[in-house]
Amino acid sequence: MAHSHLVISPVSGKTDLRAFVDFAWDVYRDDPNWVPPLKDEVYGIILPEKNPWFEHGEAQYFLARRDGKVVGRISAHFDRLALAMPAEQGMGPGTGNFGFFEALDEEAGLALIEAAENWLRGKGMTRVLGPISLSIWEEPGLLTQGHDHKPTVMMGHHRPEYEGWVKAAGYTPVKELRTYELDITQQFPPLIQRIVQSGEKSDRIRIRRVDKRKFDAEAAIILSILNDAWGDNWGFVPITDAEVAHFGKQLKPIVFEDLIRIAELDGEPVAFMMTLPDLNEAIAPLGGSLWPFGWAKLLWWLRKPQVRTMRVPLMGVVKRLQASRMASQLAFMMIEYIRRDAVTKFGATRGEIGWVLDDNQGMNAIADAIESRVNKIYTVYEKPL
Repeated sequence: MAHSHLVISPVSGKTDLRAFVDFAWDVYRDDPNWVPPLKDEVYGIILPEKNPWFEHGEAQYFLARRDGKVVGRISAHFDRLALAMPAEQGMGPGTGNFGFFEALDEEAGLALIEAAENWLRGKGMTRVLGPISLSIWEEPGLLTQGHDHKPTVMMGHHRPEYEGWVKAAGYTPVKELRTYELDITQQFPPLIQRIVQSGEKSDRIRIRRVDKRKFDAEAAIILSILNDAWGDNWGFVPITDAEVAHFGKQLKPIVFEDLIRIAELDGEPVAFMMTLPDLNEAIAPLGGSLWPFGWAKLLWWLRKPQVRTMRVPLMGVVKRLQASRMASQLAFMMIEYIRRDAVTKFGATRGEIGWVLDDNQGMNAIADAIESRVNKIYTVYEKPL
């Protein structure tokens, strides 16, 4: 397919693959708020031999070249587990995705989206939901608010122009994913403190740290709560055991017992909260590579990270408690305990909670109650094919 002197071609071979990964550096070289990812991590997502997502997903990558120079990239992909979900939950039959979308100009961007759509159509898809790279559990949504500050660990950063280009390609917003920020050096409002103190007096409630020595068992408990808590959420796709093992291996270096809590009610695990120190603060100066000295700097930092920001990527309460006062009490208790440790043991001053679905009333209410504010919005778009 050619648009004037623009050529769109499928990624083929190692040279193309390297160009696909490296292109982000061309796009964001002059953007002070972009954090260069570790290239090994990017390859770990896009290569089938490294990412267990490919056990139930299929992807094709494309490059746009103008006069031989790479000016854009995109992935087209679908997930068989997502296709099996009910349509009213956001995914469902016939729904494919595009992701890893980057372009230097609108002509290249629109041509890439068209190429992704044609590939998806050829695979029998009838609808596109995106951008999602590659899994809903990795980087969902296009950054549409909050371009003026750096993303935290495992969050995307995109050019402001992309929003207009995606809309020009015929896409309409279907869901907003919000990120909230708050000053964690300040105590929470008196009402929240009273709710926490009331929970501390209850012999039914136990809030405990995870035990990293029992990493696999603790991960299984968290996954069980997560699948129950999030099972009806928009965009939910089940995580496989292989993906849990993969994510666990990736996250283990930045898992700290003080920052992950499991809540037990009458001895049963019913809620969890996972907090991660902002690894981006450590990798931002490395330029995407651990060589020659980056790995030593990172290992030193990981021994006892001192960070400005903590991110809460995941928390959940089992479904049967979700509409109850107990759910918010457990959430406030976990947030407060982790807040104290984040400040005293890691030197953190800022918290970020996200992503939170725009229609998740419970989480949005909790975020409001602890006086946090929306600092970034990622938008997911859809288009019928």
